[in-house]
Amino acid sequence: MTQISILDLVRIREGSNAREALDNARDLAHHAEGWGYRRFWMAEHHNMQGIASAATSVAIAHVAAGTSTLRVGAGGIMLPNHSPLVIAEQFGTLDALFPGRIDLGLGRAPGTDQLTLRALRRNPSSADTFPQDVLELQAYLGPVQPGQRIRAVPGADSQVPLWILGSSTFGAALAAEFGLPYAFASHFAPEALDMALQVYRARFKPSEQQNAPYAMVGVNIIAADSDEEARRLATTQQMSATDAVRGARGLSRPPIDNIEDYWTPEEKYHATHKLACSIIGSPSTVRAGVDQLLARTGADELMIVSDVFNHHQRLRSYELISGLFKD
Repeated sequence: MTQISILDLVRIREGSNAREALDNARDLAHHAEGWGYRRFWMAEHHNMQGIASAATSVAIAHVAAGTSTLRVGAGGIMLPNHSPLVIAEQFGTLDALFPGRIDLGLGRAPGTDQLTLRALRRNPSSADTFPQDVLELQAYLGPVQPGQRIRAVPGADSQVPLWILGSSTFGAALAAEFGLPYAFASHFAPEALDMALQVYRARFKPSEQQNAPYAMVGVNIIAADSDEEARRLATTQQMSATDAVRGARGLSRPPIDNIEDYWTPEEKYHATHKLACSIIGSPSTVRAGVDQLLARTGADELMIVSDVFNHHQRLRSYELISGLFKD
């Protein structure tokens, strides 16, 4: 059966703060563990007032401490922002604290704007060395070699599993070449989904970590007791996508009755294109949409984003979704 996991955006809501967003993430992970979700990932984003997971490894530690079996990780760390050694040390530390439960997904986008990239003290050209940086990081997390003078402590020989994340065929080809599992970000960039999966599976080379291709597909799913309620809850995410089009990212907004009052026709076009890989509705509607997505992609795992404003309604959405994957 297809595995299901959660990508939590760690949204800061209007009227709330970063502490509540992080505590809600931990609470969601605790519930998700009981509902049968496999992983709980958070992503690195900087200079976004509505997202609380910029210090991703710290957020992972907070969530992992509130769970006992769930895999917790980064989806992902934007490696061009960092030295591979520092990331090996951070995730080696996480693995020492939570053995066998940490995932490390890697992306090559900066996860922010160019001005913030400079504030991070990284060169925009750092993305060009992403493949070499992945191999360097992998070496730091692997067995210590004879004569090796620089080690990740902790981290060396931890074998924290790496994932390649992407929204184009570049990441797919890299994951295939390195023999790593691949996660496609179709929850916000669906255009190249089918081609990327085709490239990944066709070019995959077995490795010590992975002997066969393993593809994860990101998808927005918002479930409620009725289609109407789910569509209303989805306006929170639609407003966020519209704000991104406007270049005015802000706090998560409560749902509204009519999204047509919020966006212009041009904004609607861009926002709905960005959110094209979305399934919204009652459990029966979601089941039909999930079946279609799995038939289309053959995904080994779904990474689900349920971007709902109210925490209890978000819990309910994930609970309903999990019920569709029970034996």
